[in-house]
Amino acid sequence: MQSSKEYLHFDKSYYKYPSVPVSNPESNYTQQNTYQSPQYVSSSDEGSYLQNPNSNAHSQPYCTLESMTTNPNSHNSPSCYSVSSTGGSPLSQPESDNTNISHGSPNSVSCITITEDPNPSLDELQQKMRELESVICGPDFDAPEDYQKCQTGIPDPLTWMQLMGIPRGDLKQLLLHCAKAVEENDIILIGWMVPELRQMVSISGTPFQRLGAYLLEGLVARLESSGSSIYKALKCKEPTSSDLMSYMHALYEACPYFKFGYLSANGAIAEAVKGADSVHIIDFQIAQGTQWITLIQALAARPGGPPKIRITGIDDTQSAYARGGGLHLVGRTLARVAATCSVPFEFHPLDMTGSEIRREHLEIRHGDALAVNFAFQLHHMSDESVNTENHRDRLIRLIKSLNPTVVALAEQESNTNTSPFFQRFCETLDYYTAIFESVDVTMPREDKKRISVEQHCLARDIVNIIACEGEERVERHELFGKWRARFSMAGFRPCALSPLVNATIKTLLESYSPNYWLEEREGVLYLGWKHRPLVVSCAWR
Repeated sequence: MQSSKEYLHFDKSYYKYPSVPVSNPESNYTQQNTYQSPQYVSSSDEGSYLQNPNSNAHSQPYCTLESMTTNPNSHNSPSCYSVSSTGGSPLSQPESDNTNISHGSPNSVSCITITEDPNPSLDELQQKMRELESVICGPDFDAPEDYQKCQTGIPDPLTWMQLMGIPRGDLKQLLLHCAKAVEENDIILIGWMVPELRQMVSISGTPFQRLGAYLLEGLVARLESSGSSIYKALKCKEPTSSDLMSYMHALYEACPYFKFGYLSANGAIAEAVKGADSVHIIDFQIAQGTQWITLIQALAARPGGPPKIRITGIDDTQSAYARGGGLHLVGRTLARVAATCSVPFEFHPLDMTGSEIRREHLEIRHGDALAVNFAFQLHHMSDESVNTENHRDRLIRLIKSLNPTVVALAEQESNTNTSPFFQRFCETLDYYTAIFESVDVTMPREDKKRISVEQHCLARDIVNIIACEGEERVERHELFGKWRARFSMAGFRPCALSPLVNATIKTLLESYSPNYWLEEREGVLYLGWKHRPLVVSCAWR
């Protein structure tokens, strides 16, 4: 949900009848004999049980067990299968002399009977899956080189879904199982789950089908590439700067998340500097600078006259692309606003990323009331889990050394920083389910602009969280408890937001869906959708 980054374009045709991804032949592969159905931490199951009407039309040919059944007396086939009328799950051995499976001889016969056992033990299920895999692939199977040859002998997806306990058409559970298979590099399971998933997701469908399309995109990208090459693998391109600005503005209006962060920060700053004659605001990622228009106007109306206002705007080249120009455009706009309000104004541009900022860049002046704004930006700073410089804590300590009057923080309430891959996938699924549902309430599904908004303002973040690691993964959210620990260790103390801020935001939410909620916990404001907290806002001194 970041408004100043380079966004990617996803071709709709990418989700129609794609081929099975070819794994990296140089990667190490460990054949998976069993598949544990994981326990998941998930959100509301609304939208989870979805199926595309065309989901039975697979993009790859699969041989069912029934189609492979042969005469058990024939010695011209290396294996034979029989399927019970009860549906074929779970696996069990027949009581016959043919249970000893042999390979490599044209005269040997291997039979596995699939019958209905209502209470199979885990060991029994694992053993039968090993036997089935052995019959399918043979003892000399060498993945991924033999993958294409072996996949035609894999049971059809519906049989595999039964074996793994996935209800038919359950998009959510299939995504989770696919993520687990990606984590374990289970090439066989990935090989049929990806085509199956691609027929269940849609960038123009329900909120969960749309989210599923981008989650699947991230999984495929993780398999095919990593780091900066991910974007070439996805064959994406960025829109023109004017189009991107239009998409970001549409998201800003459709959902109150950014407005919530900006309003609460402005309220905290206005309260903290109300008696100051000179105010210096440092904004890490100023973007368009629109947040400060209302604050300049509010300070201009202050009894006794407005203070002198100086804004240091920090931004990078990606934001410059979105604006269609450099930081001088922001400074020019804010200067015009200040002039109309008769407010003395200075603008200090810093064309660099937050991780590059040092004390000497900030031009701190004695006597200024210093306000620092971290709006949806601090999670982009790498921490101790990425490199030894730990820019996240370094930046917080740097700001503390400046003795600021107030520091405003607004961040997504999500945990994707140091979580292992599968947990991170589950968290992303849960968090963005709420985001896509909230967009769906405001923007019609048939609206082409909604598709563009989700592709360019949400999908890139999702793919980055799932597909990238190390320094290439810049979307590293933390829950408020972790932010509180970082600020406290740097010497900050929390300060409660004023009741006026709460009242203003409650008024704002009245024009949005009743599924949004606002809650204050120990001076910290949370904005959420249904059961899920999405954005947290707080102030420090």
